[in-house]
Amino acid sequence: MPAAVALVVGVAGCAGHDRLTTVDSRAETVGHQRLRADATGGPGQVEAYTLKPSEGYRMPQLYAAPDPVLGDRDPRRELPPTTVCLQVVVSADGAVERSVPVSDRSECIAGAATENRVLVEAAQEAVAMWRYSPAAVCHFAAGRRAPADRSDCRDAERVEPVAVSLFYAFTFEIVHGQHTVKTR
Repeated sequence: MPAAVALVVGVAGCAGHDRLTTVDSRAETVGHQRLRADATGGPGQVEAYTLKPSEGYRMPQLYAAPDPVLGDRDPRRELPPTTVCLQVVVSADGAVERSVPVSDRSECIAGAATENRVLVEAAQEAVAMWRYSPAAVCHFAAGRRAPADRSDCRDAERVEPVAVSLFYAFTFEIVHGQHTVKTR
């Protein structure tokens, strides 16, 4: 069975941050999809993709990630831990193309509340500045199988950067007027 990986994945987390949910990109059973930008499917359409035995997949690596900052725009002096979530689309060059609030999961529902719009905005402003080493499909020579660690592109004949979609959760808290945020 061909290995499957996440080209458009639901991942919450990044290096240096607590993880809410993780996806092992090397797992044989992880579903995967590719964003289509061709005229047939229209921009942003999702296309199923199955890796061939001679292909591997490398997850994007976050290397610049400023935290969200509320500043003075949230006048509340107290806020219990409140989680808002974003789907972040990372382009094939590693830049954040866009982010979209997600509130259809129980842990993310607070992002739909009007009073928490400022939290969502702070998270979106922060992720707009994030930078990644891009995700990629690693193409190995014809007739050659991908290495056991399918994310290892070192001996690939060709490395094809690809766009991905990642999910992040941001938990904001205000205690005695002091703001904190944890990214997962």
